[in-house]
Amino acid sequence: MKDKKKTRLLDYLRLFSKARILVIGDFMLDQFVWGSVNRISPEAPVPVVNVQRESYMPGGALNVANNIRTLGGTVYPCGVVGRDLEGRMLVKTIRREGIETGGVIYDASRRTTLKTRIIAHSQQVVRFDREKGDDISKEDRAAMMRFIRAAIEKTDVIIVEDYGKGVIQPALLEELLKLARKHKKPVVVDPKEKHFSYYKGATAITPNRKEAYGAIEHSEKLPMKEVGKKLLSKLALEGVLMTLGEDGMALFEKDGSVTQIPTAAREVYDVSGAGDTVISVFSMALAVGAKMKDAARISNIAAGIVVGKLGTATVTPEELERALRKEP
Repeated sequence: MKDKKKTRLLDYLRLFSKARILVIGDFMLDQFVWGSVNRISPEAPVPVVNVQRESYMPGGALNVANNIRTLGGTVYPCGVVGRDLEGRMLVKTIRREGIETGGVIYDASRRTTLKTRIIAHSQQVVRFDREKGDDISKEDRAAMMRFIRAAIEKTDVIIVEDYGKGVIQPALLEELLKLARKHKKPVVVDPKEKHFSYYKGATAITPNRKEAYGAIEHSEKLPMKEVGKKLLSKLALEGVLMTLGEDGMALFEKDGSVTQIPTAAREVYDVSGAGDTVISVFSMALAVGAKMKDAARISNIAAGIVVGKLGTATVTPEELERALRKEP
């Protein structure tokens, strides 16, 4: 990375504390059960995990919010939780992290999504999910839109985090995108494969390779550049940032340019939440004036840091600055 480019990226990073992001999507509570394995169960060929501790982290759209908060930005998350123990724990967790809770909508008829990961010797043994994925009610949607209308003027970029758990619906996005156009706010979407048609008119999307190919019919034999081009056209986007795992990222822009970015990961321990980090950092960089190419480069370096951590992790400004400085 040339010195001039590196200096420019570092300048954007130093402005991250000025970024104000509205995050809309599915709220989840991530539970981690940590332990060790010393034997196989006599009842079945499965490991017996000796549990040593448990921890809880905000997940889903709230992991995006937590990434933004950790990097010094101001974040306004909006989503739905149940009036249950998990919902109370989730709100308590985000308050502990210093995250705004005014956009939390409570619904007694829903259960809060809980994802439990069993981890032993730095390896995920199993994950089990407890959730209700039905669409949220019209009343919940109206409550969300009231918060969004109040928050939109004080935000720079809107993130839509779609995990397919019932919050992101066509009616909500239609109203949101219309409001964003009126206020000239960019909308960046972390997509769900089956919902791609919802995102037409957004500014950018951040699919992984599988999601991107799955959104285009008969794409199996198409080159990646053609898939990116078709997504831009089909959804009237300005950019598609496709994450490619060990191959890094590819950014496709409306002007026809394609930017390949090799992976910045040194060691990979856990990819949980890596996509959340990508969209968080990409959007923060856009919020402080970066072009998409520079925003993608910074987010790629951030993703390389977070996959080297275990569990739903975030990146600090100090870690990101060190990694940027080390880039060759």
